[in-house]
Amino acid sequence: MTADQKALRPSVGFGELIERVDHVSWTVADIDAVSSFYQQAFGARELYRLGPIDAKDLPPGPGGQDWMAEHVNVPGGCLTLAMLELAPNLNFELFQYHKPTDATRTPPRNSDVGGHHIALRVKDADAVAAHLESHGCKLMPGTIEMTEGPCAGVKNRYLCDPFGNQLELVEYLTGE
Repeated sequence: MTADQKALRPSVGFGELIERVDHVSWTVADIDAVSSFYQQAFGARELYRLGPIDAKDLPPGPGGQDWMAEHVNVPGGCLTLAMLELAPNLNFELFQYHKPTDATRTPPRNSDVGGHHIALRVKDADAVAAHLESHGCKLMPGTIEMTEGPCAGVKNRYLCDPFGNQLELVEYLTGE
């Protein structure tokens, strides 16, 4: 490591600055339907809802641009948001943008830049998968069960919620 590289490193480890994940967030086409689904299928609790919040109704941001452009990178945006408690350690924020109207209305595939999924650690992947399937989730064929290597003792199930968002269920068979 060069002296310049050492000078750029923070004196405190970056991991020490992060306390925990506060929430994950998805933009959805229908916030009412998605919130209702996660409340019914997962037992999530809606903590609060804000909006619609329109950029035209907000003062400019510190850089002089509209607030939405400066803070969420959506010039002229209008949004509604809902914060759900999906599990005691996972808050799940939903956004629905009413403007711009040309936004993509379907979730990205995992192979698309920005593709994503939420992985939930569960006690019984097959039971949770069956429960979610009964609520309209589409299960991907087959269970992945690792028996060797760094992921030995892990079982995974992949699925999509009724809106096309991808989820993963992770079960640690060794109890770790």
